[in-house]
Amino acid sequence: MKFSSRVDPKLWRSLRNGIGRAIADFGLINDGDRICVGVSGGKDSLLLLMLLRELQQRAPISYQLLPVTVDAGYDQFDTAAIRSFVEQLGLHLVVEQTDHAALINAKLRPGSSCCSFCARLKRGALYGTARRLGCNLLALGHHRDDFIETLLLNQFFIGALKAMSPKMLCDSGDITVIRPLVYVAEDAIIATVQQAGIMAVRCNCPVADADHQRQRMKRLLDQLEQEIPQIRNSLLAALGNVQPRHLLDNKLHKDKRP
Repeated sequence: MKFSSRVDPKLWRSLRNGIGRAIADFGLINDGDRICVGVSGGKDSLLLLMLLRELQQRAPISYQLLPVTVDAGYDQFDTAAIRSFVEQLGLHLVVEQTDHAALINAKLRPGSSCCSFCARLKRGALYGTARRLGCNLLALGHHRDDFIETLLLNQFFIGALKAMSPKMLCDSGDITVIRPLVYVAEDAIIATVQQAGIMAVRCNCPVADADHQRQRMKRLLDQLEQEIPQIRNSLLAALGNVQPRHLLDNKLHKDKRP
């Protein structure tokens, strides 16, 4: 079964062009790469794998895709559904079994976000699995809206001018995280998975808490979009158009007068 055959050709072409542009702009994938693809079962990671698989079959270079799902240990997390999806793409799913559920219950501090703690644990597990599989890249499904919302969250609540990077070497220096969906809008992802008939898989965490601050950013952007239709694209463009001379960070101004 080819999921993309159910998707509006114009929409699918725009997604394929978006991920191809990101790969070219940031040099995300090269010949011989072994790519660990984090597949949570959510819409973003499923679409990422679909697009990378199609590009792999068309690309003039050779690279390997190794889909990995981290099972946190919650009851009835449907790894079988994820495995079925991956196998229909002609790939093999690696399931990394962990005891994250028990660890979260034991270590989560009162008032802390369960989702944030779980995400950090999953990222660590993905790094470990990527190393074990001999991968040099870890592909994650963060899309355009994630970049923009993270930019606003950092400015509003942290006081830092930063977002995400489409390509970032991890601290240990052996694995590079790539985010090929940087140019892909969330609403396009939602439309695509609906048309393709793909069912996302929930983590089944019994205490999952929505990221309320991120939801606030989504609502704010939706409101502003009524007056400024291109606001999301403009904010994304701003991340690639940094003007250091017009910022306040003293580290940027080496020639300060005494």
